[in-house]
Amino acid sequence: MTQQIIHLSSDNCQFPPCNLALTNPDGLLAVGGCLSLTRLRTAYSKGIFPWFNEREPIMWWSPSERGVIELDEFHISKSLRKAMRRIKPKVTINRAFSDVITACRTQRLNSEGTWINSQILQAYMDAHHAGFAHSLELWNEEHLIGGLYGIMQSGVFCGESMFFNQPNASKLAMWALVNWLKRHNAHFIDCQLENPYLNTLGAKVIPRTEFLTKLNKANAFDMPANMWLTQTLENIYD
Repeated sequence: MTQQIIHLSSDNCQFPPCNLALTNPDGLLAVGGCLSLTRLRTAYSKGIFPWFNEREPIMWWSPSERGVIELDEFHISKSLRKAMRRIKPKVTINRAFSDVITACRTQRLNSEGTWINSQILQAYMDAHHAGFAHSLELWNEEHLIGGLYGIMQSGVFCGESMFFNQPNASKLAMWALVNWLKRHNAHFIDCQLENPYLNTLGAKVIPRTEFLTKLNKANAFDMPANMWLTQTLENIYD
């Protein structure tokens, strides 16, 4: 059967089944639509995410293989432990979402380019204000030295991007995130695509069918009301 790209309408936020995604390019499921809050919520609940460059149409993806981090399989190296003891960062959540996503955009824009274009930037800012996009920040005194952001509306944290202004700061942010998710009995972290950097932290690749099964189980997660309130995370590396 010939594969076809599915075009989304602007007034219908439903997606086709993920098994209809193209094999080349792998995982491209649909194009078009919009980045409304309703569409973003629906996409992430089904294991779909937007990924496109500034002058491209909106593209929606569900790769045949998915990068994930199981919370109990997160790898903490000796060098990372040393970095934590040396830096002794203050860790906060949702204190500086705008600064984090802007730093993620800038760091990649200055190196290889970025998918965090103006539409994505605004869409995730809106999602943050709506309460389902979150940031985790690392501070040295009052200087932001690293962080990450992503979507969480079930038991899965869907990681979008991270940055660092000091060596190991983004890894320390991920370590803090893993411990925070463990404290609340969350399920796993969705890394979307395989990444050598994340592989050093214990990320692995699983088939899309397995990922969607895990995602469906995670939908039963009862999100604590105070989990993502702006706060400082005490003793998060214990």
